[in-house]
This record gives sequence, C-alpha cells and structure tokens, in this order.
Amino acid sequence: MARPKAHEWRTELDDLMRGIAGAFLFGAPFLYTMEVWWKGNFTSPPRMMLILSMAYLALVLLNIKGGFRAQQPRSRTQILVESAEGLAIALFTATLSLILLDILHVETGIDAIMGRLITLSLPFSIGVGIANNILLKTPDDNAADSAKKRGHPWRSTLSDAGAALLGAIVVGSSIAPTDEIPMISSSLEPARLLLIMASSLLLSYVIVFEANFGAQRQRRSQSGLFQGPISETVAAYLIALAAATLMLWLFQVIRVGDPVNQWVSYIIVLGLPCTIGGAAGRLAV
Repeated sequence: MARPKAHEWRTELDDLMRGIAGAFLFGAPFLYTMEVWWKGNFTSPPRMMLILSMAYLALVLLNIKGGFRAQQPRSRTQILVESAEGLAIALFTATLSLILLDILHVETGIDAIMGRLITLSLPFSIGVGIANNILLKTPDDNAADSAKKRGHPWRSTLSDAGAALLGAIVVGSSIAPTDEIPMISSSLEPARLLLIMASSLLLSYVIVFEANFGAQRQRRSQSGLFQGPISETVAAYLIALAAATLMLWLFQVIRVGDPVNQWVSYIIVLGLPCTIGGAAGRLAV
C-alpha cells in the first residue's frame, strides 16, 4: 500500500515543481520591472481584487487545455480547484521572488506589499497556466529527443551550451539595459548575493531535472561532457553569468574601471533571469 502513496506524492511534487518552474519562466521579466512595484504601491483594494479575479479567470481558461498538472482536469470542479491552486503557486513564487531581490520591506507598509504581490501575481499565474502547453512533451517528443541525443558527446555538449546561451540572451537582453539592475543591486549585501546564486542554481536544476518537462530520463543519461544533473546545472549557470556579463558590458551598464563589487553584484542579479532563460533553452533542444 505504501508504493501507490509514494507514487502519488511524487506525482504531486512533480506537478508542484512544474507550476513553480512555469511561473518563474514567464514571470521573471516582469519581476525586473520597477513600474510593477510602483504601481503596486498605489493599488487600491478593489483593484487588487480585480487583478486577482483576472488571474484566476486566466488560470481557469488555461486549465481547460493546459495547466500545470500532467493529468488534465476531467471536470469543471477540478478545473476550478486546480485554478485556485495555480493562483496560490503564483502568489507564493511572487512573494519568494520579491523577498529574494529585497524588494519587499516591512516599512513599505502592508497595503504596498499586497499591491506589489498581487500586481505581480497576474504574469506569474499565466506562467503556471501555460506550463504544460509550452514545455510538457509527449512520449513521441521524448523518443525523438532520445534519438537526437545519441550523437557524439561533443555534439550534445555544444548543443546544450548553445541552447543555454541563446536562452540566457533572449531573456536577459530585455533586462540588462534597464535601471532595475543597478537599483536592485545597490541594496544587496554579500549574503543576499550568495542566496541569489544558490536560488539560480536551484531553479535551473528544478526546471530541467525535477519539473518533469519532457525527457528527463534521457537528459540524465545522455553522453555529453557535462551531462550529469549537477555538472550540467553548474556549467549552464556559468554560461548564464558569462551572458549576463557580456550584455551588461555591451549596454554600458558596467565599464572597465568600475568597482569589482559593482561588477559582481550586477552580474549575479542579472544572472538569475539569464539562468531561467538558459534552462528554458536547454529544454527546447
């Protein structure tokens, strides 16, 4: 009797990880948008309720054919319940994100904190709702991926590295030239930067190896030079940091002669969304 329960818990955990991964994949660019924070400061309670209602409605519509669970809901009640769960995941991930980047403060006031969280919950909810649509693969897709990954180890390595780099650039290029990077970095202490690095690595690992997006068994067993889950996650993070450095330099956010600690904080802060983009890119190949 223990095995079915263990399987149910594993399935539930996979679904939860998929919802969290989808929220971060879609919501990261909005997280680095100061207008979202500022609008949240002045959001009235009726408007907050309207935003929550819109987020829930979006999840209901997306859960009809998508959602974050591998098993599609079979009844209207399941759709409504899973939409509420998706909204809770969105609020949870938005809260964690804002705390991680030190954007929520007690002195900000409860109204402003709730406004920021609820305003950000809309894009995060959409990410939860489209998780399966954009990243959950079918068995046929998995078979095709398995066949594609049987090539030379160098080919597999270069394929994943290129996908990680491209994904990091696609996500990071829209954030690198903005004022959000200096604004966020200015208030972060070394301990917070280490926490962001750890969170980036954890998110990358969860998205690629734990959220059950497609052919994870094949990814764990393919023949590239850095294809173990831990080594691939670390290598992909280094690629994301390199991409962040390049984009910050190209957009003249960091310059030769700037303090080293400024370079480090800017790169680590931009490295978080770049890592998420890189993980999405690796899933696509």
